[in-house]
Amino acid sequence: MKKITFVVNPISGTQSKEAILGLLDEKVDKTRYAWEVVYTERAGHAVEIAAKAAEEKADVVVAIGGDGTINEIARSLVHTDTALGIIPCGSGNGLARHLRIPMDPKKALDILNEGCLDIIDYGKINGANFFCTCGVGFDAFVSLKFAHAGKRGLLTYLEKTLQESLKYQPETYELETENGVSKYKAFLIACGNASQYGNNAFITPRATLTDGLLDVTILEPFTVLDVPSLAFQLFNKTIDQNSRIKTFRCKQLCIRRTAPGVVHFDGDPMETSAEINIELIQKGLHVVVPKAIEKDTTNVLQKAQEYVNGIRLMNEAMVDNIADRNKKILKKLTKKP
Repeated sequence: MKKITFVVNPISGTQSKEAILGLLDEKVDKTRYAWEVVYTERAGHAVEIAAKAAEEKADVVVAIGGDGTINEIARSLVHTDTALGIIPCGSGNGLARHLRIPMDPKKALDILNEGCLDIIDYGKINGANFFCTCGVGFDAFVSLKFAHAGKRGLLTYLEKTLQESLKYQPETYELETENGVSKYKAFLIACGNASQYGNNAFITPRATLTDGLLDVTILEPFTVLDVPSLAFQLFNKTIDQNSRIKTFRCKQLCIRRTAPGVVHFDGDPMETSAEINIELIQKGLHVVVPKAIEKDTTNVLQKAQEYVNGIRLMNEAMVDNIADRNKKILKKLTKKP
């Protein structure tokens, strides 16, 4: 019998985990697997749970949570024989989407039953492991705001993005790779092991998890007129074709900025020094994946609809933000002296 440890983050994402746990008896193949369920109780707890499971030779540790939970579990499983499984329950689910793991828990459990494994690369940013993306600049700044927002979900993330984009100032960075040194004034610099942030926002659309290379996307300063095309291309997997974008691949990257500040790894913010060192480590993590990767047959109309849905959510966030501001203004105006 193979052993599975399901690690549940009860506060990740926006959906209830109890319904998923109710499916285990129904869906998991009892003739092949024995399992236990462990709940996380604090930030960093999943690291400890996964390390203990790997030490006890569990075959698979399954994250029932988002990219933050996946990161905590995966960092304890690198260079072990214990594989990472994923039942996506986060706000973005970037790694799960890249691996084509379904968002439907029943279908994700079917993939666990199949037991097909692959081995993928992972990265390090100033010593912290990441498996999907990391970066500096605007996206790191927003991740810090999102972490302190109190609410989770795509709408909250879009709201923070809209609020901060109006006042964020690009910085000048010096980038050094094995191929030399260059300088860029940039809104953000994203490094992808996987292709997307989450929610099918493809910031490094050509990235793969097994090529031994970081895919780097640099977004240079832009105007409000550039926003529609950038947004469309981000969700249409073609952002690398935009004139405001520079891309390259490397094995190691050193980013130097003028002062210490925030970076993000797999969506979580971290304060670091002015010098940021990023490297890729090949074939470090076993993961449970679908047996056959389905070809992406999404047509232009479907992609356009996804874009329209994204804009609608952004508009809703903007309207909610304006309404909230107006309420505060009216409260001040009507406040008795």
